[in-house]
Amino acid sequence: MRTSPALRRKLISVAAASAALLTAASTASAVAAQETVSQGSTVPAAQTEAAPGTPAERLIVGYKSGAAEARSNPAAEADAAAKGEKTGEDVDFQRRLGTGAALVDLGDDLTKADVADVVAQYRADPQVAYVVPDRLNKPKADPNDTEYTKQWDLFESTAGMNVPGAWATSTGTGVTVAVIDTGYVAHTDLAANIVGGYDFIADTAVSVDGDGRDGNPADPGDYYAADECGSGIPASNSSWHGTHVAGTIAAVTNNSKGVAGIAYGAKISPVRVLGKCGGYDSDIIDAITWASGGTVSGVPANSNVAKVINMSLGGDGACTSATQSAITAAVNRGTTVVVAAGNESDNVANHSPGNCNNVISVAATNRTGAKASYSNYGSLVDISAPGGQTSTGTANGILSTLNSGTKTPSSESYAYYQGTSMATPHIAGLVALVKSANSALTPAQIETAIKNNARALPGACSGGCGAGLADAARTVQAVSGSGGSTGGTTFTNTTALSIPDNGSAVESSIAVSGRSGNAPAALKVGVDITHTYRGDLVIDLVAPDGTAYRLKAASSSDSADDVSTTYSVNASGETANGTWKLRVQDTAAQDTGKLNSWQLTF
Repeated sequence: MRTSPALRRKLISVAAASAALLTAASTASAVAAQETVSQGSTVPAAQTEAAPGTPAERLIVGYKSGAAEARSNPAAEADAAAKGEKTGEDVDFQRRLGTGAALVDLGDDLTKADVADVVAQYRADPQVAYVVPDRLNKPKADPNDTEYTKQWDLFESTAGMNVPGAWATSTGTGVTVAVIDTGYVAHTDLAANIVGGYDFIADTAVSVDGDGRDGNPADPGDYYAADECGSGIPASNSSWHGTHVAGTIAAVTNNSKGVAGIAYGAKISPVRVLGKCGGYDSDIIDAITWASGGTVSGVPANSNVAKVINMSLGGDGACTSATQSAITAAVNRGTTVVVAAGNESDNVANHSPGNCNNVISVAATNRTGAKASYSNYGSLVDISAPGGQTSTGTANGILSTLNSGTKTPSSESYAYYQGTSMATPHIAGLVALVKSANSALTPAQIETAIKNNARALPGACSGGCGAGLADAARTVQAVSGSGGSTGGTTFTNTTALSIPDNGSAVESSIAVSGRSGNAPAALKVGVDITHTYRGDLVIDLVAPDGTAYRLKAASSSDSADDVSTTYSVNASGETANGTWKLRVQDTAAQDTGKLNSWQLTF
């Protein structure tokens, strides 16, 4: 052991003390290096930090139950000394925490790379269950934005996306999000986070700004008169849709006005493709290409290449090869493409680009956490996010930046909107947080992390709402190495099982092994059932100890076919290893079905 911590305590300013929950302070000087650890460079940056940008001074090390270090302080002290000898750092066992984990002190003035070397040594030890930084906590003050209390979609425990819990780790800094939409109308609650974009509308009848493509993505308004966009289509005021979407993603935050953005450290590149009566695939395809860093003939190179694309737009029909080609190329460049599932209360399979491959397709939930009445659904939906439902009250919509002009721009404003258009930027903002927290992640890895860290939908969803309700804090913690799940092991049963019509329940089993501890709080249960009236079906997940978790109740009003979706179950009270069962019962006559397969992802 070294000298008293009181003799080594760092001075903390009065200002810092007023904001921080002070923890024990720092440590003694490093010893000469004897061996370095090459895998230190693979440790996520956040796993080396006590707070964003501040190297950790201590680590919390959890040993596996059979390890001597889990029971013996001298053994833990000896292990710390050995790790220090290998890394050339002064690593010192301090004390045992109430959970049984060891608190390990590090030397003074360590860099993140130094801390990473020590973390890597512990991670490589088969007797270590986990190693995390002893993080510095601070009082959780809400943003001072004047309308923040109305943004239930960010913070409410029932159906909010748990965004404030992510901000201590990431605010989206260093990430540009391309909003492919109607363009941008000037707004002081957004201006500081707007970077250069482009106007891709080639047809002047659609652009209504007097010219074709150019470097000015300003939104002149998309008002149209009755019958102007088709016979029988009523008039519509300008929507300022792109500005509303952009505000959800990255409105300036803690500026004592307006709303807070999900990724308020990120930048928005407005890319205009929608004008009067909509926008054409050809313009959208070029916008996707350019925004992600591709080359478009006649258009200058993009100096603000986006790692996230938000497309709160859509049309009917299959995803065309032309659109799919642009999306695939963007993803191959490293850009995550987030799209709206659509607002037709229909299967997303019938609507593009929500049915394209290599996208994150987003359904909308209301303030109770159920699928919003208008939202599309289906097996192609990847995730759900708050989209609001104003039919139950205006304040149950999504509040964001707007303009008061009915035709052309007027004064800036804020307004409640609803739609999968509003749900999509919640996920685009989350992608920006994730990419900022761990820049090495690919689009596929980001999508997996969001799905694996979603929580079960608080309300009902018939037809498939993806992996559940996205959880920003849990996802960001996962990719930064401080919690959650970045991947997952999947166990599958592909043996088909007939479901008797109006008969006894049938069960299909999966034996889980090789896991440690309990199942996750968001255990993913993928179900593929063919049935001609799915409302007849009751589906339960049965844990190894016999506890049943209801996945789906019977519903006499749900006449649609099939159940092809992923449920999220809080199974954290269950031991992971053992035999899990899916129990399915048909509770009414005349329709039959078959369980084709099911899977568990831990």
